[in-house]
Amino acid sequence: MVLTVFFAPVFSPILASFPLDTLFSTQGIMVMLLAAYAGAMWMFLTSAPKVYTVMVSDLELARQFYEGLLDLPVADVPLHYYYNYEQTLSTNGLDPFYMSAANVSPTTKTSTPDGLWYQLQKNTQLHIISGASPGQKDRQRHVCFDNECLERLLLRVQTRGVKYKIRREKPLNFLVKDIDGRVIEMSEVSN
Repeated sequence: MVLTVFFAPVFSPILASFPLDTLFSTQGIMVMLLAAYAGAMWMFLTSAPKVYTVMVSDLELARQFYEGLLDLPVADVPLHYYYNYEQTLSTNGLDPFYMSAANVSPTTKTSTPDGLWYQLQKNTQLHIISGASPGQKDRQRHVCFDNECLERLLLRVQTRGVKYKIRREKPLNFLVKDIDGRVIEMSEVSN
């Protein structure tokens, strides 16, 4: 009752301008469904975690570094990465249900995206992928296009007490040693 009295003066001119038969017509229902869909998409996109991507020269050594030395927790793959969008542009991304048994190989990965996923902060994830070339003196390289990502990694290195050496501020480039004493070059690639 209180709700009706409170909202009646506000919505009565609006509701009076839309007859109920128009509101519940096919067009009215479609408009309401589109508005609900837009609201759901807005909620999904605003709640999706920020993802930083780092390319590394050796994925297994990167796993040892990020999980062992930096103690980053493994993260779930964000929902918008589940369907491996890049792979669906070719036939590799087809659902095995639609493929014949002769076309599916045991090494085909259709359900999980490549790389490693770590929780960097509450709503920030780190996606580690292979693809970087080894650096000078056979160093492991971790390359990122985002300065903020490398600054957060440097802060993590500092808080964990790992030895590091900043080589250049802009673009950010620093060296770090992993558990086995290998030198890892963390470098920002400027656009």
